[in-house]
Amino acid sequence: MDKKSSISQTQLDYLRNLQRRQHRITAIQILIFVVFLLLWETAVQLGWIDGFIFSSPSRVLQTFGMMWKDGSIFRHTGITLAETLISFVLVVAAGVGISILLWYNTELSEIMEPYLVVLNSLPKSALAPLLIVWLGANMKSIIVAGISVAIFGTVLNLYTGFGEMDPDKIKLIYTLRGSRRDVLYKAILPGTLPLLVSVMKVNIGLCLVGVVIGEFIGARQGLGYLIIYGSQVFKLDWVIMSIVILCVIAMLLYGALGIVERRCLKKR
Repeated sequence: MDKKSSISQTQLDYLRNLQRRQHRITAIQILIFVVFLLLWETAVQLGWIDGFIFSSPSRVLQTFGMMWKDGSIFRHTGITLAETLISFVLVVAAGVGISILLWYNTELSEIMEPYLVVLNSLPKSALAPLLIVWLGANMKSIIVAGISVAIFGTVLNLYTGFGEMDPDKIKLIYTLRGSRRDVLYKAILPGTLPLLVSVMKVNIGLCLVGVVIGEFIGARQGLGYLIIYGSQVFKLDWVIMSIVILCVIAMLLYGALGIVERRCLKKR
């Protein structure tokens, strides 16, 4: 009984130390961010850097407040977020579907593999002007730009993951007279679920990047439009504010997928 109590107390102390360490890390991260903002504001106020070029936290906050009052910030943020989520969902659906197709047809996968590698290596920013010309300056071309950044890497990663499944498990299914479809639904897809969630966490950021690139070139609204327009008319408060909002969106989306990942791992 004493031994169990001792072990329990040791585990409790270990968990408390872990919790203290996490709190300490979070506090240091917040402190670094606050110090950075204070130094930035101080440097502008004292004239060490040009506030017109580098803006300042107070000016960014003032700009955000003005756009909050007229509602324009909600419109621009909502459009970018909607385009990102639509492109993300389409990337995941198409990526899984194409990967399954390539896994089913090995000859097709051998034919398509070099093309997928080349397209994945292609700078996606080079495609954006072509997409605007082909599809027009509209939301459709921006969504396609978001898709183009992530889709090829998704297919390559998932298809590679399908091929690295435990061969003994697959042989067992065939031994029990299972079909290739049984292998897919009972071994491949469940076994690669952690990989899929990991790929999704990467893709949400890539889709956001692709959407912003598309908005740079062919949009009249959205955070990417605010950045490019603000830089053209020297409203750099808009630029900094939009970048900050994009960072917040990226962190929130990544955090949401992190929660999904933890829940998936708990169910396994």
